[in-house]
This record gives sequence, structure tokens and C-alpha cells, in this order.
Amino acid sequence: MPKLDFSNDDQAAIVARVRDYFLSEFDLDVGRFEAEAILTFFAKEIGAHFYNRGLYDAQSVIVNQVDVINDAIYQLEKTPGD
Repeated sequence: MPKLDFSNDDQAAIVARVRDYFLSEFDLDVGRFEAEAILTFFAKEIGAHFYNRGLYDAQSVIVNQVDVINDAIYQLEKTPGD
């Protein structure tokens, strides 16, 4: 899996959401450094699961579209004498 590199703006937004989540759900005021460590942990240890899920979802969409194309091609087939 490719390394997840977030832009500075994206990372700042994610870190802010992590901090807000911990504060609202657990009443824990985690600092920016801790929130960045949590983000790094999830990206490294769990990110592959989300990445793979995205691949499977994309593959499913492609398979469905290929089925639609195959059906359309079948409709274009001619029988001898047509």
C-alpha cells in the first residue's frame, strides 16, 4: 500500500477532528502532537483495511459497468438473415 501523505491543510484538519472527537466523546483534551500520533497509528496500522475496501468497492463498480457494456454489446448482435 502506498504511504498516506496528507497535505499540511488536510493533516491539520484531520488532527483538529481527532482532538475534537476525543474531547467530545471522552472528555480528553489531547494535544496536537498526540493527535498526530493517533493519526499516524491509524494510517499505518489500520489504513490498509480502508484502502483495500476502497479497492474492492472500485472493482465492484467496474465489474458492474463491464456487465452493462456486455449487455449492450449483446443487444447489438445480429443473427444471420437480419
